[in-house]
Amino acid sequence: MHELVLARTLRAPPMTVYRCWTEPALMLQWFTPPPWKTVRAEVDVRPGGASLVVMQSPEGQDVPHRGVYLHVEPGRRLVTTDAYVSAWVPSEKPFMTLDLTFDDGGNGTTLYRAEARHWTAEDRAAHEAMGFHQGWGIATDQLEAVARTLAS
Repeated sequence: MHELVLARTLRAPPMTVYRCWTEPALMLQWFTPPPWKTVRAEVDVRPGGASLVVMQSPEGQDVPHRGVYLHVEPGRRLVTTDAYVSAWVPSEKPFMTLDLTFDDGGNGTTLYRAEARHWTAEDRAAHEAMGFHQGWGIATDQLEAVARTLAS
């Protein structure tokens, strides 16, 4: 009821797509759709580990996004939330939990699913109005392009 979902088949193996979500140098290459850019990524990919992704607006304003990993299955699944900012320290305003799956689609492809579960219907509507489908679609195209360079 409070979910937004993006599901695609990506032309890269699951472990490669997973790496793009868990290696900061790779995240900087694809994470944000232009004209925004990702200027910093720090990850501690383990249950309870913190993450920080800083996106920069076209005007140069840094927008930090902090979260914590809830579930980690290398090459298969990541679950993270902004309900915590580090080691179980609650955030001021939780927005969503992100559940990512990377299933083997055969022939070197990944059945990729990004499910954003929001705390409220209002948060879901706000995320959709921000351009969830278009923005995450562009970012996913960029994700696939980076993953394909690693897989070849």
